[in-house]
Amino acid sequence: MARLPNLEKLSYADLVAVRGEIDALLVHKQAEEKAALKQKLFELAKEQGFELDDIIGKSRKRGVVAVKYRDPENPSNTWTGRGRMPRWMAAATKKRGVKKEDFLI
Repeated sequence: MARLPNLEKLSYADLVAVRGEIDALLVHKQAEEKAALKQKLFELAKEQGFELDDIIGKSRKRGVVAVKYRDPENPSNTWTGRGRMPRWMAAATKKRGVKKEDFLI
């Protein structure tokens, strides 16, 4: 392992630069090791007569969710009803006293 400089003697700017280099290197190394591991798993499965997808399974694709709510004042504002209520709807329900159901398509 390479020897690190005495970190206590480095300036703040130098420490930030070193941290940036380390973060970039960690991302690169992680990607390399993931690719190598994936290749090893692929080869091991092939040796046993399997496909890797047969063992792990394929990720299922999620379908597009239909829009359930639309802003009558701005039709480009839409919401599927999943997740957090969008800001435009929250503002409308709070300020104008409109109910969520009033935006149903």
